[in-house]
Amino acid sequence: MIDIALSIEEPWPALDWDELATRSARAAIQLTPHGELLTVAAAIEISMRLTTDDEVQTLNRQYRGKDKPTNVLSFPMVEPDLLETVTGNSDDGEVLLGDIVLAHGVCATEAAARGIDLQTHATHLIVHGTLHLLGYDHIDEREADAMEAIETGALGQLGIADPYLIDED
Repeated sequence: MIDIALSIEEPWPALDWDELATRSARAAIQLTPHGELLTVAAAIEISMRLTTDDEVQTLNRQYRGKDKPTNVLSFPMVEPDLLETVTGNSDDGEVLLGDIVLAHGVCATEAAARGIDLQTHATHLIVHGTLHLLGYDHIDEREADAMEAIETGALGQLGIADPYLIDED
């Protein structure tokens, strides 16, 4: 079972972010070899924070050495190859998969530049962030292609067009 612990700060608009975050994370997980996380008895928790550019810039500087805001940060708490062991041996039936943090200003600016709404772009970034929590990355081209394929598949299931095609136009 996936449980999203969500906190929302201004200036994020009032929307059903809980439902959006849950659907986005589930769609991403379902298309990976970790799809069984959706049905295990343990509660698989993702902590998600929708916040300001300033807060994300602070986190980006502190944890990545980059003194600027970015659209999404992900902080995995479990090594992907240990997920099966951890979920089966959880003392309290809960496993914190990790944290995802989105910066409002960066996300809103990117969405406007792409001609899409904030909710659609946030969905993409939550899918992207969830994949990072599962160990996916885009450091080299092969990993980036694999991650992008899962992202586009998950977004397609959610009724969202391939964002990488939009970027190329």
